[in-house]
Amino acid sequence: MTERGIVDVPGIKVGHAEDMVARTGCTVILCEDGATAGVDIRGGAPGSRETALLDPINMVERVHGILLTGGSAFGLDAAGGVMAYLEERGIGFDVGVAHVPIVPASVLFDLGVGNPMIRPDKAMGYRACENAGTKEFRQGLLGAGTGATVGKIAGAEKAMAGGIGTWSIQLGDIVVGAIVAVNAFGDIVDPEANSIIAGAMGLNKGSFLNTLEIMKTMPRMKEKAFMENTTLGVVATNAELTKAEAKKVASMTHNAYARVIRPVHTQLDGDTIYALSTGSIRADINVIGLLATEAMERAILNAVKVSNKSKD
Repeated sequence: MTERGIVDVPGIKVGHAEDMVARTGCTVILCEDGATAGVDIRGGAPGSRETALLDPINMVERVHGILLTGGSAFGLDAAGGVMAYLEERGIGFDVGVAHVPIVPASVLFDLGVGNPMIRPDKAMGYRACENAGTKEFRQGLLGAGTGATVGKIAGAEKAMAGGIGTWSIQLGDIVVGAIVAVNAFGDIVDPEANSIIAGAMGLNKGSFLNTLEIMKTMPRMKEKAFMENTTLGVVATNAELTKAEAKKVASMTHNAYARVIRPVHTQLDGDTIYALSTGSIRADINVIGLLATEAMERAILNAVKVSNKSKD
């Protein structure tokens, strides 16, 4: 597979840290020189911190990192490690007496996969930053995607691996990249073939139950049986965006979720997308949104293909 990823965007680094025994981890997207940011949260069960700052009406204009983490709400502790790493390097919002790193964070639920008592913490967040670089193209079961799964309508035993995926697209001097931790309640569909490639497994090898069709027979689903979800994504570009435009790009990029994840944005998911702008190249926001959507779509497909390759 060609090595392309969100790290192709100038000013972006990616780092992962994980506990493979406990099956959890975190992923940090660093923008140490600062980046304009927006967020769009569509799922009904999100867990996050610092997302209110990204509202265009609020004061702080730039962030210094985004954390995607497993561990449910417990995993937000890992953001402290990201802040510590950045503060040590004098990176952050200058408040006179200190530099306060701005690090929005979002969580996915993976407590039921490995050891629920071990979650990403401050030390793991710091380690992810130490591992961060501009050549991080790895995909699959690592970082925030370590314990990620998809297709949980029939329980964990029928689910397949989710994982981390990334991709980038270049159009002239404009670069748009995406990274995603895929941990969906629903199935993952190749939109070109209109076929499920990962999800709730059927009785025969290579077959799928089809979550959408099963849901039509279950109008009174018990929600608590399916809470181990949430897909978290980040798109970045070297095109210049305002906070409002970044939020719009994040919103447009949810079209990728809708095309590839079925169903999506349910009350059982906390589906979230951040958008980052690190550059000053002017471009049409509609084109940036289109490229971000295409990159995110490919990143989601990459995540499940790489994570389940050994099972083919």
